[in-house]
Amino acid sequence: MIEKNELILPMAKKMKKLIHIDMDSFFASVEMRDEPSYRDIPLAVGGNEKQRGVISTSNYEARKYGVRSAMPTAHALKLCPHLKVVPGRMQVYKEISVQIRAIFERYTNLIEPLSLDEAFLDVTDCPQHHGSATLIAQAIREDIHRELNLTASAGVAPLKFLAKVASDMNKPDGQFVIPPSDVQGVIDTLPLEKIPGVGKVSLEKLHHAGFYLCEDIKNSDYHELLRQFGRMGGSLWNFSHGIDEREVITERERKSVGVERTFAVNINTFDECWQYIEEKLYPELDKRLARVSSEKAIIKQGIKIKFADFQLTTIEHIHSELELAYFRELLQEILQRQQGREIRLLGVSVMLKPEEQVKQLNLDL
Repeated sequence: MIEKNELILPMAKKMKKLIHIDMDSFFASVEMRDEPSYRDIPLAVGGNEKQRGVISTSNYEARKYGVRSAMPTAHALKLCPHLKVVPGRMQVYKEISVQIRAIFERYTNLIEPLSLDEAFLDVTDCPQHHGSATLIAQAIREDIHRELNLTASAGVAPLKFLAKVASDMNKPDGQFVIPPSDVQGVIDTLPLEKIPGVGKVSLEKLHHAGFYLCEDIKNSDYHELLRQFGRMGGSLWNFSHGIDEREVITERERKSVGVERTFAVNINTFDECWQYIEEKLYPELDKRLARVSSEKAIIKQGIKIKFADFQLTTIEHIHSELELAYFRELLQEILQRQQGREIRLLGVSVMLKPEEQVKQLNLDL
């Protein structure tokens, strides 16, 4: 007889064969491929050396100096004064991403892109290479290298989160395979910071509570983890027991559209912010919204500001149509948080109405 509070693990299902493909320093690798003089020097893609902004990608030479993505360019140049910083060529990266996707489609249609340079693939029922996910991952990486002269790393595992973890275990230009028989052994020794979605703040809370490895979580009480860490605690308990039933999602509904800019020189006043929104950000937002949502069915408008001290603040309110004048009201409200600080970044955005709601509205009409 099962006790009321006893946890019941799901019944065993057919093991999936999942691959996580992650391009190696994608933007920087494209630049090194197209410009041979960049290949043996520390390189980063971001703004040019005289501009403000953040690093999008750095090559492995630059990473030796501590240069990382999302790092302010000025700080990256302090760590590595001879760092070569080049502007990004987003259109080129998008075109190459389409070519990479075409290579994936030779093996499976179950593809979940996470960004331009990484994706999950479900190859459970793929007949190529005798159905071996290991050989399929190897073949995909060889196709990418031969046809695009770029390298990719791959993780192969029966669980989604574990495939992503594995793709980082043999970088660059490598792959790591976790067969079903090794799943629990690998998970037990996995540091919690390796779990996708566990950020710096969450990790500090986990460490403060005495949790460092997945095995620590596995040996803990599920309900106590929920009490301490909420939904994240439940997810970590599942992962630590080898439970991840998430499917590879082939279509994602876009939830928001936004545009933002980091200024070369900080701005400070309401008038400066409003002029930039009115002349630059709003027209671009209107164009982007038209491309992704012909209905222009929105539910919120919002503004994002990053101050000179790098503190980020956002505001958004319910508003059912894109309206320039409403951004003015939001700007007045958000600047009450300025406290004399200069503004480094300014952005505007809208949240989109779920597609099902839009369809239902159209049917009701």
